[in-house]
Amino acid sequence: MMKKTAIVTGSSSGFGLLCAIELAISGFTVIATMRDVKKAKPLLKAAKEKEIAEFLSIQQLDVTSPDSIAQFYITLSDYPSIDVLVNNAGFALGGFSEELSIEEYRRQFETNFFGVIAVTQAVLPFMRANGHGRIINMSSISGRMGFPGLSAYVASKHALEGYSESLRLELKPFGIDVSLIEPGSYQTNIWASVDQMNINPSSPYLSYMESMMKEIEGGKAEHGNPIDVAKLVAQIASQRKTPDLKYPIGKGVKQNLFLKSFLPWRFIESVILKKLKQ
Repeated sequence: MMKKTAIVTGSSSGFGLLCAIELAISGFTVIATMRDVKKAKPLLKAAKEKEIAEFLSIQQLDVTSPDSIAQFYITLSDYPSIDVLVNNAGFALGGFSEELSIEEYRRQFETNFFGVIAVTQAVLPFMRANGHGRIINMSSISGRMGFPGLSAYVASKHALEGYSESLRLELKPFGIDVSLIEPGSYQTNIWASVDQMNINPSSPYLSYMESMMKEIEGGKAEHGNPIDVAKLVAQIASQRKTPDLKYPIGKGVKQNLFLKSFLPWRFIESVILKKLKQ
């Protein structure tokens, strides 16, 4: 029986690496893409340990580069079908809105939002030709709730949520499903840029920023195991029934979304600000 093919962007680490492994274990031929293929060693090591290395194809792909995407598009014709696309590539930019440049906002959106659109547009002709496909976009709890000091990341994920809802409606007639994964806090390196954020001692947001960083650092011990997210992705990719649009996952995520749905915003913001002692 012909194996199905799945594409995973941002496969060099974190959710992307684990998704590539879990999809290969689930019977997919996996095109694992990353901006720098020199960073493929951890993925290849994990694949070898799981004895699924033969089902992985490492390919270079910079989701922010039109030339890279065009070259990637050409290689897709080598596969009998493209059945699953996991848009995972992304990063989190930390900083308060007043102090972030427009260029920093654009850089955040180029990867987290426009990169998703560009890769999806490259893959869709292959899915439509086969009359089926599944697109799984890696969103975040930040796509449903705002947080201080993360406005660029939050905005990019809110945009991704709206895009995915519209895309799902557009692609239903072609047998293509679109789903969103909405993780809470997990043990991945997506927060590296937030951890390394420069704190300007003269910033009017200094105490606020220090409280936020302390809160992030203190919560790391309770971050979930990212393998749970990867297994969910593999389940959605493999299941016969039509997948749901949204899959919130992680400690407290569903509860927080439930509370936000009926509590007044004034109350929610008072809780957040009190926690950060502002």
